[in-house]
Amino acid sequence: MSERFLKLLEQKGTLLADGATGTNLFNAGLMSGDAPEFWNEEHPDRISALYRGFIDAGADLFVTNSFGANASRLKLHNAGARAHELSRLAAEIGRNEADKTPGRTVIVAGSVGPTGEIMEPVGSLSHDLAVEMFHETADGLKQGGADIAWLETISAPEEFVAAAEGFARAGISWCGTMSFDTAGRTMMGTTSLELASLVEEIPNPPLGFGANCGTGASDLLRSVQGFAASGTTRPIIAKSNAGIPKYVDGNICYDGTPELMADYAELARNSGASIIGGCCGTTPEHLRYMRDALDTRPLGEKPSLEEIVARIGPFSSESDGTGEATTKPRRRSRRKSATCCG
Repeated sequence: MSERFLKLLEQKGTLLADGATGTNLFNAGLMSGDAPEFWNEEHPDRISALYRGFIDAGADLFVTNSFGANASRLKLHNAGARAHELSRLAAEIGRNEADKTPGRTVIVAGSVGPTGEIMEPVGSLSHDLAVEMFHETADGLKQGGADIAWLETISAPEEFVAAAEGFARAGISWCGTMSFDTAGRTMMGTTSLELASLVEEIPNPPLGFGANCGTGASDLLRSVQGFAASGTTRPIIAKSNAGIPKYVDGNICYDGTPELMADYAELARNSGASIIGGCCGTTPEHLRYMRDALDTRPLGEKPSLEEIVARIGPFSSESDGTGEATTKPRRRSRRKSATCCG
């Protein structure tokens, strides 16, 4: 089904991806500590509404409610044997919503998150077991009707490689993102340039790659520029959080306004991204503004780091992890205001 994805990207040039899964499910009543994947069976209407909200806001692509649907994460909820089933249900609900959108092609991307374990040699998770877990999840997503698999929030290159092998066994094409949340690097030390190199070395490379989540839109845009500087010809993905996470009255909140996320979408495209969406804190309202920005603002020049800081806010560190210093942090844009995510 990757042909649908590639054809749509060729036709449109830039695709708008979806927003946050967790944020919006918390707003719909999900309790902290509960496994969102159980809702694929218990509350399919709410999962349908999640997908429909993104589609109606203008998304060309949305990810399924299957981020934690692997044996390792689900065993924490005594459901380690249900990874395939819950992944399939997530994709089936998504396929149904995408297919009842007349006059539009909407891509169902099967979300695949990290196992939650650390791989050998640092940790105890073997390559073979990781591949088996990713294969199980990917096969469920494929059987449920996902167009592609969507690996996200990965920190370790070893896990990225294991997922690629699992997807190959399942016979499903994929895209993949890492989270650069530690001074321009992932938690396990990978830089944007190292990810760009990695995707060219693995036997089953992704259709597109990039960054999601992290510490804010400014930092993610810097990572996108790192991908573009590598000279890659693969589509680059940008899925930033809606601002910076903060604790307000015991809740995690994100301070990015819809207007700010519209500017982020514009700057992401100008920085080289062709698949642009939001991560934590991003609601359908944010997406509507992003859709409008991508539809009405012309493609511009690559923004300088100074322009990113001026329009979006300061970087969380002076370096992007590759040795290139940035401008000094500055006070955040006055257009930001705290918005609780649930």
